[in-house]
Amino acid sequence: MVQAEPRGRYKKDIRIRQGAVKASPRGCARPDCPNPGTHRVPKDRDNLDKHLWFCLEHARAHNEAWDYFRGMSDDEIAAFQVDAVVGHRPTWPLGKRSARMRDGHGGPEYDDNFGVFPDVDEKPRPRRPERHLTRPQLIALETLNLDAGATLQEIKARYKELVKRFHPDANGGDRGAEERLKQVIKAYGVLRAAGLT
Repeated sequence: MVQAEPRGRYKKDIRIRQGAVKASPRGCARPDCPNPGTHRVPKDRDNLDKHLWFCLEHARAHNEAWDYFRGMSDDEIAAFQVDAVVGHRPTWPLGKRSARMRDGHGGPEYDDNFGVFPDVDEKPRPRRPERHLTRPQLIALETLNLDAGATLQEIKARYKELVKRFHPDANGGDRGAEERLKQVIKAYGVLRAAGLT
């Protein structure tokens, strides 16, 4: 028979050193104050990442006397308030490309070392919109003997041609042609449901 170990076995293994050195608290930044500096306040407007540590009483006095806009003109304060709306980040009006290329022509300011963007004088060639087709849509196009880039007119023309070719009346009641007609109609239905026709 195996005996269960006592529940408190591991607790007695934890030892706390007696007389551990505690970090001395940070002193108040006021030279004449003996209290610990427990409250962080910004050093000045230009160095908001740097802080001073004051006791509660001196932190309150510092915050009451703090004026972020001290020394700024009314125009500078108004500009700061406008920039604060967008987090002091550069912005441009919507729908406008007001930046300039480095050579002075209109367009964004950039260096196109790899020739990705067309020249200013060169007109971009119109491209056929790319479709993202599902597997059933690809199979339907294959059934109609069309490629993935087939246009609406090509799909409709091929459908009409295949329906006339495989219709039972045109084939004297041939069951093979009837089966092929069903496949063509089903394929066209898939393309129609996808909005390609």
